[in-house]
Amino acid sequence: MVVGMAIFAIEDAFVKAAAVTLPVGQILIMFGLGGAFIFACVIKLNDDPLFVREVVSRSMLVRVFFEVVGRLFYVLAIALIPLSAATVILQATPLVVVAGAALIFGEKVGWRRWTAIILGLIGIVIIVQPGTDSFSMLSILAVVGMIGFAGRDLASRAAPASLSTWILGLYGFLSIILAGVLVSVWQATLYVQPNFEMSLYILGAVLAGVCAYSCLMKAMRTGEVSAVTPFRYTRLLFGIALGIALFGEQLSHSMMVGSALIVISGLFILWRGKHAKKYEIDINGQRISDQ
Repeated sequence: MVVGMAIFAIEDAFVKAAAVTLPVGQILIMFGLGGAFIFACVIKLNDDPLFVREVVSRSMLVRVFFEVVGRLFYVLAIALIPLSAATVILQATPLVVVAGAALIFGEKVGWRRWTAIILGLIGIVIIVQPGTDSFSMLSILAVVGMIGFAGRDLASRAAPASLSTWILGLYGFLSIILAGVLVSVWQATLYVQPNFEMSLYILGAVLAGVCAYSCLMKAMRTGEVSAVTPFRYTRLLFGIALGIALFGEQLSHSMMVGSALIVISGLFILWRGKHAKKYEIDINGQRISDQ
């Protein structure tokens, strides 16, 4: 999990570096094509079909929509605001997922976890600083991207269980191509011939994205979810470190306070969820097991 988060941060750095020269839409298209090609090769090596009927199910269509929203706005955020700020805001995704699971799937979330969710969202407000001179509308891009990723994760939970992680990865990258086409049409941008350096950045982003996704899936499928999930927050440390080292970014007081609230809230929600699973409660509210 830690290795995966480090590589995801490297992917973001490659994308931000490429965005200096290349249009965002073109980056998304090239990135999506590269990732989709690799996942398609993996699927064929496993002798699995590239298309199954479940791919066009309602939950998968919803997943594609949120994937497009998440990727599009998050890449725009990476290109236009500091990498460290975009990475920090992204860490609020688990908070929104828990809130969405309660509101959409009816999962039980007690007042303690709702309090943690609210504190985490306050952390985002502290980072974005609406109504102050430091506020930038561009920060909203990262917030919308984060909401898109949370919607994608929620839709993934409702996706047919028969779909492999490789199929999900393939169609996730195909969704990125769609996002790139949409932003290219909206911005009316023409194709820019990438030089050797920019081509290496895109190739690095593709390879990093596939490797990071593989590490993430390996961690989630072989380790105890409650044990490995907290280590997702190490992406924040890697993102901030790369932002400072490669792009000369600086951490503000508000960003440090907001980051602390988001991480503490997320870790508390994970701990509380694990703690709640230790007990089974009968209809009368009596504890029937304590393991």
